[in-house]
Amino acid sequence: MKKLMSLIFMAVLLASCEDVVDVDLPEADPKLVVDGLLRVDKEQEFIDVRIGLKASTTFFEENQPVQAESVTISYGQPNSEGDFDNLSSSSLVEETPGSGIYVPDSSLPSDQRIPTSAAEPGTVFMLEITYQDNYYFAQTEYVSTVPLDNLEQGDEVFFDEDQTEIIVTFTDNGEEDNFYLFDFMFGEFQTVEDEFFQGQQFEFSFFYDDKTEPGDVVRVSILGATEDFYNYMDLVLQQTGNGNSGGPFQTPVATVRGNVFDLTGLGNPDNVERPNDYALGYFAVVQEYSRTLIIE
Repeated sequence: MKKLMSLIFMAVLLASCEDVVDVDLPEADPKLVVDGLLRVDKEQEFIDVRIGLKASTTFFEENQPVQAESVTISYGQPNSEGDFDNLSSSSLVEETPGSGIYVPDSSLPSDQRIPTSAAEPGTVFMLEITYQDNYYFAQTEYVSTVPLDNLEQGDEVFFDEDQTEIIVTFTDNGEEDNFYLFDFMFGEFQTVEDEFFQGQQFEFSFFYDDKTEPGDVVRVSILGATEDFYNYMDLVLQQTGNGNSGGPFQTPVATVRGNVFDLTGLGNPDNVERPNDYALGYFAVVQEYSRTLIIE
């Protein structure tokens, strides 16, 4: 009987531990989320233009694709007075209804694709979005980068034996200050600046946790970055950590401000009078070099 009473007491105690606790989470107005990283492969004739648009949601919910009234990219080389002598534009349309992915509109009479030849140092790209009658604007300058010298697998571990070491080698351009973004797949990114190896060859290791197995093919990319884009990505990676599903462009942090502003009713991109009117995410046009490696 005593044993039976003990079992009944334990069952009641365990049941009491299953009470649901309601937590009041802060609510925020939905914001437009822009995935605007355009990677330029100079061996291709056209830039792979794909702009992703979503709306931010509450905690624990996935951001949902949205449809904009219009999406346009303009680009050109500004003159000494800050004006554009020759400004070209590309009209984008949703690739698949409901996808929130915008690509050059192939239904128009003229070719809306952006030629790779247009991406040169000094070229300025401008993204304009009309969404729910609000006008969003972003501006960025094209950034080139250097190729990867070598990519190989190492045998060191950082924390545990399940990790896989990848050794990356590249040579910095010594004629200017450079900022880099490395993409290791699986939503894994790393920011690097050349402050301590200006103009020199640099080698560093990156460790995969449990995402790779022997025979897997990994693709590592080096991307150029403006200083602002570098700082943005550095903050996002600090707050989200590497390895989040889909990468930092899929789950941008609300406290990290990008370069896409809501200029509805305003005439300048600084939002001085309305500092809280901006979209999440970033618009960048950067050169990319990649190498692949088979995991042993």
